[in-house]
Amino acid sequence: MRTVNIHEAKTHLSRLIEGAMKGESFIIAKAGRPMVRVSPILSSEEPQQRRLGFLAGRIQVPEDFDCMGQEDIMSLFDGST
Repeated sequence: MRTVNIHEAKTHLSRLIEGAMKGESFIIAKAGRPMVRVSPILSSEEPQQRRLGFLAGRIQVPEDFDCMGQEDIMSLFDGST
């Protein structure tokens, strides 16, 4: 694995990243001491897309869902407790 110093890495970062994407990982060193290893992220999986209705049949929504807690909310606005 190739080792480059920080100055070279800053100067040629684009070129080094292109090489890493082709499988040529490298190490960045400071004063000859290895600091980090740069390698490509190999992800052949595409992120799963969210799909509507994926919980259909698993949960139940109450019939009064759209007016649940209506009395409590109204009392908060009216100032009555």
